[in-house]
Amino acid sequence: MARKKRIVLAALALLGTVSVLAATPAAATTTGTPSVRAACATGWGSTDKTGTATTTASLTNVRTGTHDCYDRMVVDVPGAGTGLGYSVRYVDRLYQDGTGRPIAVGGGAVIEVRVQAPAYDPQTGRPTYPGRVAQPLPGVDLTGYPTFKDTRFAGSFEGDTQLGLGVRARLPFRVLVLDDRIVVDVAHSWSAAR
Repeated sequence: MARKKRIVLAALALLGTVSVLAATPAAATTTGTPSVRAACATGWGSTDKTGTATTTASLTNVRTGTHDCYDRMVVDVPGAGTGLGYSVRYVDRLYQDGTGRPIAVGGGAVIEVRVQAPAYDPQTGRPTYPGRVAQPLPGVDLTGYPTFKDTRFAGSFEGDTQLGLGVRARLPFRVLVLDDRIVVDVAHSWSAAR
């Protein structure tokens, strides 16, 4: 009888353990880290963002990356420190400075990114960035990006460089000025979670 009682108690204990494991998310039981949706910042808005500063440094690179909550564009201006001016805004269509030429940018919405730094050496006039007007940004591959759909180089005119960023839809974005670069983050959605 005691043996039978021990077997019943062991079976109940095993059943309790199985119930607890079944109620635990799979990620927690396999990796020890709970499976959690990324909490994404809200409140960036989609209105124009500007910053005023001047630099004599030249733009040398544009790169992109994707994160849990947003896609990111980084414009590198070595030697500028945090003295970078910019204007980032949604536009109905991208027009090249100086000529007024329209530049087609793919996506459901277009963001014009202006950086107050030339894409050439002001002393020699030689290009410091290999962008070609109306062409995709060199070295930028947006395959698999949730938000970014297209990029275009619009040119560099009177010390400002103009870029087009095609996005899936009009979404919130923010602009950060860090040492030697400007960062543009465009959220994947308007909601707090991806």
